[in-house]
Amino acid sequence: MFKAFCLALFVLPFTVAAQNNKAILDSLEKIIPQQKDSVLAGTYNELTWQYRLVNRDKAIAYGNKAVVLSKQIGFLKGEAQAYNDLGIIYYDKEQYDTAILLYEKSAVIRQKQNDQHGVAKLYNKIGIVYQRQGLFDKSLDYQLKALPIFEKFNDNQGVSYSLNNIGILNQNMGRYDEAIAYQKKSIAIKEKIGDNYGLAGSFVNAANIYLLQKNYQNAETYYQRAIDITRQIADKEYLSNALNNLGNLYTEIKQYNKAIPLINESLGLRTQLKDTKGMVSCLNNLGIIYIGKEQYDSAGVLLNQALKLGLPAVNCLPEINKVYLSLSNLYEKTGEHAKALDMLKEFTNTRDSLYSDELGQNFAELDRKYKTLEKEKTIQQQEFDLKQKEFSITRRNYWIAGIGGLLVLSGLLGYSFYRRNQLKQKAAMQEAIMKQQDLATKAVIEAEEQERQRIARDLHDGVGQMMSAAKMNLSAFESSTNNIEAEQKQSLETIIALVDESCKEVRSVSHNMMPNALLKNSLAAAVRDFIDKLDKKSLQVHLYTEGLDQRIDANVETVFYRVIQECVNNVIKHSGADTLDISIIKDTDGISATIEDNGKGFDTANKSNFDGIGLKNIITRVQFLKGTVDFDTTPGKGTLVAIHVPLQQSDKLS
Repeated sequence: MFKAFCLALFVLPFTVAAQNNKAILDSLEKIIPQQKDSVLAGTYNELTWQYRLVNRDKAIAYGNKAVVLSKQIGFLKGEAQAYNDLGIIYYDKEQYDTAILLYEKSAVIRQKQNDQHGVAKLYNKIGIVYQRQGLFDKSLDYQLKALPIFEKFNDNQGVSYSLNNIGILNQNMGRYDEAIAYQKKSIAIKEKIGDNYGLAGSFVNAANIYLLQKNYQNAETYYQRAIDITRQIADKEYLSNALNNLGNLYTEIKQYNKAIPLINESLGLRTQLKDTKGMVSCLNNLGIIYIGKEQYDSAGVLLNQALKLGLPAVNCLPEINKVYLSLSNLYEKTGEHAKALDMLKEFTNTRDSLYSDELGQNFAELDRKYKTLEKEKTIQQQEFDLKQKEFSITRRNYWIAGIGGLLVLSGLLGYSFYRRNQLKQKAAMQEAIMKQQDLATKAVIEAEEQERQRIARDLHDGVGQMMSAAKMNLSAFESSTNNIEAEQKQSLETIIALVDESCKEVRSVSHNMMPNALLKNSLAAAVRDFIDKLDKKSLQVHLYTEGLDQRIDANVETVFYRVIQECVNNVIKHSGADTLDISIIKDTDGISATIEDNGKGFDTANKSNFDGIGLKNIITRVQFLKGTVDFDTTPGKGTLVAIHVPLQQSDKLS
């Protein structure tokens, strides 16, 4: 009947007014041409963060540029930050699977850098995403991973948020005593450090538990404390939750006139925030009130509106479960027993998927795992004290080993000088071989492009004209045969239609092999022309381009066009995606492209996936331009193809 808070550490989406400071954004974009390497990657990351509440498409484009550049120069810190910020943006877009994938990538990098504190923050965020999806066992697993790390670094805020989130998960599983205990621990820490944002959430969460236990007095007190704080700090998201939940309390005790204005105010705030889960919750609660007031028509309109809004969303299963129950109650009241039974079945099915016996067992197992960790901490402290005593003995041995190591190092330096000369000669030979390979690759690509153009001309000027002539002759023959039978006339019309369709197919094939848009206009125009011809019903394509107003080297334009064409064709044939995002950006550093779909992805560890001609052509063409191509994908998580090609000085100035 109500929504619990789950607070992300250091991330408050839509709770603070967007920092739409045009001067800051302009100044950051102006200094890009003077920067390079890690400094430039840092600026890309800053622009990603600044644009996230202003223009998400631009924010994502800059985030992808930060990823590509950081990978290229081996800047792990910048790459991890880019994945983190992109994860926050996709979380705000309610694309939760993508957000988890990006957070996990960031966590892997921070593990390599031994940044345990940063890893804990990511675990907390991943746990929050899983909670939003109703995957409570996975959510608790990550929160229990984050908590001991925050404790190790004496991060009181991190500890308080983890305790808060663990309390919410216990509440979701019906473990109310444990939930209250965790919330009280969290409240004590937040009061100590003066965290008003966190206190607002914890007050609501504690009130929710008291409401479940029918302790209405304590529940009303905590809800009102939360409302007072959220009005004071002007936070719409927290305020909407507190208002809706207090409205639920009054609904439960049948004080409907108090409940309606509170829930309506919450619905208005959540509509402003585009919070689908919250809107569905408010509509369901209003429907319950109107059932209680026996205004069944109004209740039906509200509940069906909630169902229509929540069913397409990927994160609304817990709220939809409650709507099914409310509709079942409504139909029972109106005497529509068959509909009432159908809704009750839907409620049972969704409830079982949310709260299975196995989930409860997993939850208890994770709780035991946390208590075991607490015991292990005590044992580790004892072992540390013992090792301190041993350290003074082993230090002397290290001095002896160090002197011996210096003698060995002197010998290795002499050998290293000899090897260096050998490697220089080998490198010179490899450079000569690579130049020959580049010339051969260039010749193959140019020959392939020339052959494409020849075939396209032959199709258009030869086969196309012959097909057109055949159509004209058939049309003339049809006009001269007025007295033929209806069956023969139908056959003739079918033949003419087939010839006409063949003419269109020949034109389409010749255009794809030698697109006029690429010959006459820029790369951006050619790609957009190609995309406009796709079937928008089965695949929605979003194209973003920047810096392509002027023409660049013909070979670069041709290679990029062919690579993007091949990627789009792969998405259509193999991915099963319904959304495709393409970004092409040219700047002083070169030209970059990202092609990202939401399809089924593939396993990059399986080398057989790269045996096809299409992917080999993509890699070969980009390598010909001294560029890099990265495939970021796993099964079920979509695919991101990131391409970067440095431009020659003449191209940069064009």
